[in-house]
Amino acid sequence: MLRVLAVDDEEPALEELLYLLRADPRVRSAEGATGANEALRRIAGAVDAGPDDPTAIDVVFLDIHMAGLTGLDVAQLLTGFAAPPLIVFVTAHEGFAVHAFDLKAVDYVLKPVRRERLAEAVRRVAEQVGDRSAPLLDTAYDQIPVELGGVTRFIPVDSIAYVEAQGDYARLYTDNGSHLVRIPLTALEERWRSRGFVRIHRSHLVALARIDELRLDAGSMSVRVGTAELAVSRRHSRALRDLLMRRTGR
Repeated sequence: MLRVLAVDDEEPALEELLYLLRADPRVRSAEGATGANEALRRIAGAVDAGPDDPTAIDVVFLDIHMAGLTGLDVAQLLTGFAAPPLIVFVTAHEGFAVHAFDLKAVDYVLKPVRRERLAEAVRRVAEQVGDRSAPLLDTAYDQIPVELGGVTRFIPVDSIAYVEAQGDYARLYTDNGSHLVRIPLTALEERWRSRGFVRIHRSHLVALARIDELRLDAGSMSVRVGTAELAVSRRHSRALRDLLMRRTGR
């Protein structure tokens, strides 16, 4: 049973969100705050009181655009707390999903809020809160948010075979299709290096474990990843070959 704080400086939107949250049987209590400063005071008091206090907060449903501090500012400040509540962003703006994922948000719900979409966000939160014995999912490294028909989905990084640069965007290729995200390839290379992704070309980042073949043809190198054949630049060819040899124990 979740204890929720909803934050929005537009009272009609806040009341609607509270109505939907209180109608969910997984929500024990849902209180509202009409601004960032009020929300931070209540969260700080709840954290100091401890998880068993009546004022405890499990999750904050947080608007992004507010007067004064934004929801992103609030989430950033909460990263400094010892045991902060989980965060779900609720916003009319699609363009902040990558920043939300950097701040380890559990979900990103677009306005106008649909009952079934909010129920999915509550389910995600309940799964994390309900299993305190297991480590919480590190969204910043294990998942990445993508927009599909106005709904934000979180794609497991382990399902991504390779990534293609498209200007300031990147296209993620999985076994089930591709997804465009507003984040440069260089940023994904840095973030996912520890997850086994390697740069093979200025345009491509590949999951090392998903490489099926390494091909040499007239001095040119390429790799096969599923049905895709991707060129390897001379700059990256030696490092890639060394990585693959170490991986196979040769």
